[in-house]
Amino acid sequence: MCVRTDVLTLFPLGIQDFVLLDSITSETAFLDNLKKRFNENLIYTYIGTLLVSVNPYKELGIYTKKQMENYMGVNFFELPPHIYALADNAYHTMLTEMNNHFILISGESGAGKTEASKRILQFYAVSCPSTSLLDRARDRMLVSNPVLEAFGNAKTLKNDNSSRFGKYMDIQFNREVEDHTGEQSLFTTGDVAATH
Repeated sequence: MCVRTDVLTLFPLGIQDFVLLDSITSETAFLDNLKKRFNENLIYTYIGTLLVSVNPYKELGIYTKKQMENYMGVNFFELPPHIYALADNAYHTMLTEMNNHFILISGESGAGKTEASKRILQFYAVSCPSTSLLDRARDRMLVSNPVLEAFGNAKTLKNDNSSRFGKYMDIQFNREVEDHTGEQSLFTTGDVAATH
């Protein structure tokens, strides 16, 4: 008996967390669940506290201020998977543990890495404590993102704006949990492609 088929039949929108999938022994089960969720415009799926996203290449209306407010301060698994849940969880875990935390965004060209980092920055701009110094730092990071993206980009088969650089963003908080500094930098991921 294939448990995977039974579970996916019971959940027409797919499973929100792959950990709950009884039989995740094959790549097919994983991809079937992602496809089922994607077809319902559910682009985020958890694997425990990891977040998998599939770029929909269209606006879904899931990045509103109301959505941000919904995910602020709630238990990580209380609401459906979302980039805001990941950002909020990292922030609150940092506060609780008083320890450094990071969010790693990885994927192939066109996967939505830049969009994900932009959404995380926007979430922190709305959800973190606000001061005039903090607001200036946030504004600079949000405004500099498109400028950094312009360096080293080239058209590829999958993406009109494929980056040839990695991007490192560092947001530091002081002990009063106010955003203290922000920094973005570029690093090369290999040979820079040139187009004519």
